Amino acid sequence: MQAAADMRQVAVLGATGSIGTSALDVIARHPQRMRASVLAAGSQVDALLALCIAHRPDHAVISDPAGHARLRDGLAAAGLHTEAHAGNEALEALVAGPACDTVVAAIVGAAGLGSTLAAARAGKRLLLANKESLVLAGELVMAAARASGADIVPIDSEHSAVFQCMRSCRAEEVRRIVLTASGGPFRGRDRASLAEVTPAQAVAHPKWSMGPKISVDSATLMNKGLEVIEAHHLFGLPASRIGVLVHPQSLVHALVEYVDGSTLAQLGLPDMRTALAVGLGWPERIESGVGGLDLLTQGRLEFEAPDTDAFPCLRLAGEAMEAGGTAPAVLNAANEEAVSAFLQGRIGFLGIPALVEEALAALPAAPAGSLDALLEADAAARRLTRQRIESGAPA
Repeated sequence: MQAAADMRQVAVLGATGSIGTSALDVIARHPQRMRASVLAAGSQVDALLALCIAHRPDHAVISDPAGHARLRDGLAAAGLHTEAHAGNEALEALVAGPACDTVVAAIVGAAGLGSTLAAARAGKRLLLANKESLVLAGELVMAAARASGADIVPIDSEHSAVFQCMRSCRAEEVRRIVLTASGGPFRGRDRASLAEVTPAQAVAHPKWSMGPKISVDSATLMNKGLEVIEAHHLFGLPASRIGVLVHPQSLVHALVEYVDGSTLAQLGLPDMRTALAVGLGWPERIESGVGGLDLLTQGRLEFEAPDTDAFPCLRLAGEAMEAGGTAPAVLNAANEEAVSAFLQGRIGFLGIPALVEEALAALPAAPAGSLDALLEADAAARRLTRQRIESGAPA
């Protein structure tokens, strides 16, 4: 049995989402090794309370300050000693302090950047599921991790796969990496047929259970574009050495090709608990609750090139990465605004890439030497995109 002093203290940020739920499932399977010491959510007080009752953390954080009193009173009514907090400053202080040694960063969107940076600067083990942090401020996050000695373990299934494959070699021995994409719910459709796509259709992912924003990103292939930018920062490879293949079975999560011509691939069932178990247990392997892969049952494994005419977001992400500086921040911010408008029924599906392309054209890349410069680019892209949406174009 592991001594209490060696117990891993885990902060789960975005605890009520699909990744947070999966992380708590894995943590609960190893009560002698780890516990959830901090749980954080956006505005779902009741859901956060239910998780606190089940996992009994030391601290609970609700992002929306309006929910603080209800969270505090609910914890007291349940007889818990969990301390209630509200707001991003409180969350960042907890993440940076002694309340945890491991942080599962699963807050969706740019909202997760502050807590991700706080964990990196504090030298924590950072299980990174918030890809926007690296898209928006990858150079800053990675520099902070290097300076503090923080250990970043990616939780996206594709990046976890690359992480696992590359641990057997040195980076200079890698020729290229290939991330796989399911193709989303509209794989094989041409651009014209996507004009009438509805939000309900876009969030119906064929393989993964995800929130609405990430599901739409998967449908547009923007999710894969963001992952390419993330891989660039995580593994230090240029765009020319990062590829994408559509793989509808979602069993091969990534491939790493070496200079000697050999290729390693990581395979597994499409369940986030595998990648989370890698992050929580590394360098050991621990039980995740996910079954093994029976290739005879699964049948064929298929691969095809992505269609960047029908799904231009992947191309736009590549262009933003090549441009560098503030361009990825503009890409990410415009996409977040466009996806939100699409989910509200204010623009069509094809309006998402159109708005992103307009923002990139209107706001050329500038140096990104500070967080303030990146946040200014983020804000400018949001203003521009909202104005375009409110003006009724593009539809």
